[in-house]
Formats: sequence, C-alpha cells, structure tokens
Amino acid sequence: MRKSRNGRTSSSGQRGRERAPRAAQRALCIASTRAGEDLTELRELLTTAGVATVGEMVQHHEHPHPNTYLGAGKVEEARDAARALDANVVACDDELTARQERNLEAALGVPVVDRTAVILDIFAGHAQSAEGKLAVELAQLEYNMARMRGLWTHLDSLAGGVGTRGPTRGPGETQIETDRRLARDRISALRRRLERVRDSRQLMRAERERAGLPRVALAGYTNAGKSTLLNALTGAEAGVADRLFHTLDPTTRTLRLSSRTFLLTDTVGFIRKLPHQLVDAFRATLEETTLADLVVHVVDASAPEEELEAMVRAVEDVLEEIGAGDTPRLLVLNKLDLVDPERRHELALHHREAVLVSAALGEGMDELGERIEAEFRRTLRPVELLFPYREGGQLAELHEVADGLEREETPDGVRVTARLPAAVAARYERFALNGQR
Repeated sequence: MRKSRNGRTSSSGQRGRERAPRAAQRALCIASTRAGEDLTELRELLTTAGVATVGEMVQHHEHPHPNTYLGAGKVEEARDAARALDANVVACDDELTARQERNLEAALGVPVVDRTAVILDIFAGHAQSAEGKLAVELAQLEYNMARMRGLWTHLDSLAGGVGTRGPTRGPGETQIETDRRLARDRISALRRRLERVRDSRQLMRAERERAGLPRVALAGYTNAGKSTLLNALTGAEAGVADRLFHTLDPTTRTLRLSSRTFLLTDTVGFIRKLPHQLVDAFRATLEETTLADLVVHVVDASAPEEELEAMVRAVEDVLEEIGAGDTPRLLVLNKLDLVDPERRHELALHHREAVLVSAALGEGMDELGERIEAEFRRTLRPVELLFPYREGGQLAELHEVADGLEREETPDGVRVTARLPAAVAARYERFALNGQR
C-alpha cells in the first residue's frame, strides 16, 4: 500500500513487493510544503541509506506546525498510515526542531528521523579519509547538541523534593549538563584536529599554486556524474557509483589540453536543503570551488526540465553561501546517453551556453576541453610588468604560465605585457608598472 498526497492509498505494485525480501527499515515519508514540491529526493536519500519507502504523505502548507510539524489532523492520518503500511520509521523532508521530533514520535508511536539525520547517516557511511570522518563526526555532534534537551526527562521527578527551598539541581539536570559538556569538549577537539588537517591541505594548495597551473573545480548536484567526467577528461580512475554523495573527499588530477595544463578537482556533491552543519564541517572541501579559476557546473541532463532547473538553483545557492558566487562558471549537461533526440534538441535550445556531454561514453569531451580553455582565457587579467635583469628566474617562471606574453629589453630591465590568472598575477605584483595591484 502506498499513501498518496491526497491521503488515499493505492495498491499498485503490491504483489511484486510481497515477493521481494522484506526491508529491515520501512519508512513513511512526510512533508509540510508548498504545492508543486514532491518527495522524490527524500526517497532517493532513503534508498541510499538502505531504507525502503512504503508510502508518503504531503500536507500543502506555507509553514510547518511549530509543535508537531504536521497539523493535528494530518498527524492522525500519518499514524494510521504508518500502521496500515507497517512502517517502522517516519522520515521527514525537513530538519525538525527537537520539540517537533519528540512530539511527532509520541503521537505516531514510531521513531522519527528528519532529512538532516538521513543525510548525516549517508555521509557517515561514505566518508573514507581522515578529514571526511572528522567532518562528519563534527556535523553529527553539532546536530545532536540541540536534541540533548529532554533526553533525561525521565529523571525530572527526582529533582528537588518535599520540603526543599526552591529549585535544586537534580540528577536529570546534572546528567544533561555532563553530556553537553562532553559534547562541547569533543566538538572543540574535532575542530582543532580539522584545523591541523586543513593546514596540511593548505600546504598542498601552496605547492600547486607555486606550479602556476590554473585550477578548475567540478561542482554540481550529487550523482550528476562529476567523478565520471573527471575520469573521462583526465584518464583518472576515481571511484564511481550510482548513489548520492558517493564522493566526499576532493580528488585533484592533471588535465592536459591543447594550450596548457590545468588542475581539475572533483568536489563533494550538493543537494537541495543541504544541512548547514555539513556546509560548515566540509567548508575546507567546498573551498576548492572558491579557489578555482573556473567552476564547471555539472548537471544531470536526463532530469525533467523543472527538476534540472531546481538542481541548478540549489547548487548556485550553496556556491553563493560558501563565497564562490562570483567565480566564473561553465554549465555542463551530462548523461546525454540517457536522453532521446527530441530532449537533446530542447536542452540545446533552453541552455544555449551549456556544453552537452556524455561522460560515460566520452561524447562531447573535445568540445568541453575547448570551452574550458576559452572560458579560462576570459578570466585572465592583463598585466604590465618590469623585471630587473637580476630576476631572470622569475621571468622564466612567468613564461610557463602567461598567455600572449610580449617582452621588450629596456635599460631598467625586461618589460613584459601578458595575461595571467588572477592568483598568478598576485605573485608578480611587486613587478607591476603604473601602480597595478
């Protein structure tokens, strides 16, 4: 049985499900949202987390109920639906407050998890590097801190007592304060360890910057095919899987094109309503996009147009949040092998500036390489420099990274005009003429 949005149930596919193995966790999905939004993404998240979806219920409302998320009538419907569908967990498409979560669990009689908890669980299962594991643990602790209140309410009756003068601190309050202190200490320790890991990453970045190679970051919605595209462009063998958030750690490889060599970095995938705890915890990873000369925004071309545009907006919102809003972009519509000819024509009309590719088949890679070079050239900054003759080494390095370099011997040194990436230009500021900075 599947719960539809209007509250009715349907039995399509019931016979096939009876033959399938019974899932250990069976979720009823709920949402309080505006008209036009659905629970497709929540179902995909639950599938990635190993949870079967047995039904869904949506209440169209501008704002969720402050105490129970759903209105009183819908809470009763959800309780009845969970029993009828044999759901042993209810999954909510938004982040719940601690009060909403407690009240819903009491009313529904089954555990309740929100969208953030599901995403954190997925991240915990996919983290491989030391930095990724630390970042996930930090995000989990910060998420759980707000939910510690009330964990020890079963001890409230022990607080104070007959004949006491005013309120006293009982065991329940002492326990929650102890847990909060332990959590805060662990959060502080994790942040210190992450800072040390980030210092190491900064050293690696500094080494790459000294090489003067331009940087391109692959960004996009999770499962858009960024890792497959990295492999197709560079010949790398980065892990690829058809699941959300498969890649959590940035992978950097060398991309050799006709005019120059680039550093191409695959970053963690984005998602609609990405939890702020993860944005903060993975900020060092996401910073790869803020430091890039060009962001290649990869989108799943096989998604319906409305969904495609929503994914683009979600990624743009996160890029803006982390400070990469002004970084030049190149839109790439991937998974063209899953699109019929008519839809290809529509994509070409609706997204004239985009490059259409199939990373899985290698289709469109040459055009994409040409566009990366062309878009990168647009980011170059014109400079006019004067190198004293004793700075021959610096001038030699400039030849390796400059575009359109022209030089002239003068009595004071070598006068150079060129176009440079902004980060490289900053390294030569002391040689700038006419007060350039």
